[in-house]
Amino acid sequence: MANELDEASGPINAEGRDVNVINKQIAIEVGVGSKLFEIALWILGPAIGLIALFTGLLPQMEAIVLTALGVLPGLIFQLLKVNALAYLRKLQQKIQADASQIDNYLEQRVIVLQNVVGLIEKSIEFDKDVMKTVTAYRSGHSPSSDIQRNETSQQIDGLFSHINVAFEAYPDLKAHAALADAMRQNSYLQKEITAARALYNDTLSIWNQDIFSWPTKQIVAAKAGYTTRIPFTASAETKAAARGKFF
Repeated sequence: MANELDEASGPINAEGRDVNVINKQIAIEVGVGSKLFEIALWILGPAIGLIALFTGLLPQMEAIVLTALGVLPGLIFQLLKVNALAYLRKLQQKIQADASQIDNYLEQRVIVLQNVVGLIEKSIEFDKDVMKTVTAYRSGHSPSSDIQRNETSQQIDGLFSHINVAFEAYPDLKAHAALADAMRQNSYLQKEITAARALYNDTLSIWNQDIFSWPTKQIVAAKAGYTTRIPFTASAETKAAARGKFF
C-alpha cells in the first residue's frame, strides 16, 4: 500500500504558502448523544437489576444488589466531571499566570520606551504620533484580554521599529550611552517576551485540546460555556519584515 503523503514524489507547491492563526474562538458544544450517554450511565444498571428482579432471572437479593450497584457508573462519572472542572479551572489559572508574565515584560518595555523617547525627543524632532501613544501607555493602559494583550504587544513592537529607524538615521544617538543601554534592555526584554509567549502558547494548546476531550472534559467545558483561546500571533508588519533581506 502506498503512503498517502510521500515527501519524495508527492505534489508540491513551488510558490509556498503563508500560514496564519485564525482569530476566532470556538464554543464547546455537546450533542444529544452525550446527554443520552450520561442518562444511560445512571439508569442502565438499575434497569437491568429491576428487570432481573421482576422477571426472576436472578435471586431476589442479588437482583436488589445489582439494582443498587447500577448507579455506580453515574456516580463515578459525576466524580470525574468534578475533577475535570477542577483541572480546567486550575489550567485557567496557569494561563493567567503565563499571561501575567507577558504583561510584566510588556510593562518593562513601556518604561524603557518612555525613557528612550524622552532622550530622543531632546535630541531630534520625533514623530508626534509615537509620543501620543507612549503617553497613553503612561496613563495606565493595561491589556484585559488575550486579544488586547496581543494587540498591545504588536503596538509596542511597532513603536520600537519607529525608534530603531531614528536610531539608525542619527549616528550621534548611537553614541549616547543611556540610549545604547536602553536599546540593549529592549533587546533583552524582547527575548524574554518571546520565551514567555512560547510558554503561554504551549499552555493554550493544552487548553484548546483538553476542552475537546470527550466525554468528561468536553461535557464539563460545554456546560461551563468555555471556548478555545487565541494564541499570540505575529503582526502583518513583523511577517513582512521577516521576509525582507537582512544582508
